[in-house]
Amino acid sequence: MTDLVIRDMTRDDVTECGRILFEAFREIADQHSFPPDFKSIEEATGFAEYLQSRSYAVVAERDGRLLGSNFLAETDPVAAVGPISVDPTIQESGVGRALMQAVIERGRSAHAVRLVQDAFNRTSMALYASLGFDVRDPLVLLEGVLKNAGQQNDEIEVRRLAADDLEACATVCRKVHGITRTRELRNGLRGFRGYVALREGRVTAYASTLNLWFAAHAAAESQLDMRALILGAAGLEREPLSFLLPSRQADLFRFLLAEGMRIAKPMTLMTLGPYQEPVGSYMPSVGY
Repeated sequence: MTDLVIRDMTRDDVTECGRILFEAFREIADQHSFPPDFKSIEEATGFAEYLQSRSYAVVAERDGRLLGSNFLAETDPVAAVGPISVDPTIQESGVGRALMQAVIERGRSAHAVRLVQDAFNRTSMALYASLGFDVRDPLVLLEGVLKNAGQQNDEIEVRRLAADDLEACATVCRKVHGITRTRELRNGLRGFRGYVALREGRVTAYASTLNLWFAAHAAAESQLDMRALILGAAGLEREPLSFLLPSRQADLFRFLLAEGMRIAKPMTLMTLGPYQEPVGSYMPSVGY
């Protein structure tokens, strides 16, 4: 048997990487009785194709056989890992560690590296911890339709995010996290519906989207601003909401449960490198 090779992903790898991505995530979800993240191989393949064209993407290969893949988004100061997947037939083989080491090495030029993992996946949590990632926040994936969607706070206006809002959103993000995510937010304007909340004409909260949890990130100066943002955005949406919420934001968490949101699964935010404890209220996307 030849040595394991880690190399850049090409377009020719996408179909097989999509199959592995689908099967790997389905297997771990089935083991713990959670719904899979991808409904079909085609959906997983489309996601792999999207990431391959926009991220640092690597595959693991041995004897000409693809065994797994990993991605690193590098648009902003913090690099975002994932999704990582390994063929379920060769788990516990060191492939996952090698794929993680490749993106960690790549991420050394970034301010920091972050990821979000399924909290019920003990194997991945142990792997990331052993590679130096710290657990930062317990998350819950919330889904559903709010009972009071569209209800407005008299002091806070909610509207669609526009390109002219990006500088103000960067100010909010810097207050909350000490960093900005402007490039990711700008890229999201091309395909997602984002939102801003304004108090006395000043942006105090924003969301890249609120109905696609893997892409939804948000920041707000307070939980009150975040609550108003979610309610207002829900009134503008035609689809159920879907986003990750740090469950330590207890008042907001209880409010959303009372509004009819349900917990789809638990997840964990983990980081490598500098980290500022968030000030205010926030939601991470699947990367960070």
